[in-house]
Amino acid sequence: MKTKTLLAGGTVVSMDPAVGDLERGDVLIEDGVIVEVAAHIDAPDAEVIDTTDRIVMPGFVDNHRHSWQTAFRGIGADWTFPEWALAMHRTVKPHYQPEDVYAGTLLGRLEALHCGVTTMLDWYHVAQSHAHEDAAVAALRDAPGRSIFCLGAGWGTADPVDADIRRVRSDLAGEGLVTMALGLRGPEATGMDTVARELKLAAELGLRTSLHIEASGTITDLREHGLLRDTTTFVHANGISDEELRMLADADASLSISPDVELKMGFGSPVTGRALAAGLRPTLSIDDVPSVGGDMFSTMRTAFAVQRGLDGGLRSRDLLEFATVDAARSCGLDARTGTLTPGKDADLILLRTDDLTVFPVTDPAGTIVSAGHPGLVDTVLVAGRVVKRDGALVGVDLPTLRTRLLESRNRIAAAAGVPLDGTWRPEAT
Repeated sequence: MKTKTLLAGGTVVSMDPAVGDLERGDVLIEDGVIVEVAAHIDAPDAEVIDTTDRIVMPGFVDNHRHSWQTAFRGIGADWTFPEWALAMHRTVKPHYQPEDVYAGTLLGRLEALHCGVTTMLDWYHVAQSHAHEDAAVAALRDAPGRSIFCLGAGWGTADPVDADIRRVRSDLAGEGLVTMALGLRGPEATGMDTVARELKLAAELGLRTSLHIEASGTITDLREHGLLRDTTTFVHANGISDEELRMLADADASLSISPDVELKMGFGSPVTGRALAAGLRPTLSIDDVPSVGGDMFSTMRTAFAVQRGLDGGLRSRDLLEFATVDAARSCGLDARTGTLTPGKDADLILLRTDDLTVFPVTDPAGTIVSAGHPGLVDTVLVAGRVVKRDGALVGVDLPTLRTRLLESRNRIAAAAGVPLDGTWRPEAT
């Protein structure tokens, strides 16, 4: 017997040009899949969710977040990138146990769901042991979202990691809600031969890849070695040239921009406009919550304001595309999510339009980008399952999880000699 859900009476922002937007529309879901989007749908045998005074839209897709750091939220608000690297990788990370990775990853993924991120790529670079990796995967499985475990095996080393990648891939070989990607260490850390070997392994295992990139010239070197792939997402890229951006566009690669982190940590201006001029559709990501907020609304707003200030050419609809359909494509999931299209999984969110911070909503896209915030996220569905309803996550024991995360943070901080009174500066450690 099929399970049917009808979302009735909302403002539909489908992000699919063929479907369009509806001032008043319905969405019918059967067995977790969208089967119809129309102005009115008769489905007398369906469970009805009243979406009056709600925007119905695809869930956000964050294609680059390091959720293992969630316990240290806000501690790095004033840090530069070198300070963050010293603090998180050299000071606190050595004291992480598998249970700490689990707690941070689970709360980080639940936070993203709470904020309307239905799909998230979790860029893992704790790189301590197999038990740490397994704890991260377990946490993603325990959170009811669509997640991609991006394994940055061997982070900070040039050690061979093929066996480790194969081990995790064997556990994530299906096409369920938790899948896998490979986090490349990059040519600066390991050399071109290692990058070539890891890309070959990724292709063999059917894995997309992600690579942090800053230095100008690296993209040119990768192209000269035949190592630019349409299955790689390059993260940040603030320091690369316009010509190198065109190389990425020619290779049909993807680009993930983390505007809040990039501006605050000293990476430089986000390359949003330069990427578009080069024929490359950027996507958006949070990066890390010790430094910035964990919601896509503020990320879109920062990217929008910065680029509008530079050339005035960006439109609010562009930002919604970056955070939904374009990001889904960068994860290889655009056939399953990113738009409200019949045949795709029902990954969607309901945003309140009666909240005083956005009422009255005249232009949905403009309102979401200019004034949206997590408090508007009333309901979240992943593959048709309601995981947040009436503003609260469903079936989650938050008090117990909060206690667990606080205990984790306090234990790590004590072991690392890190004060938690706001006085810590990593250069003094």
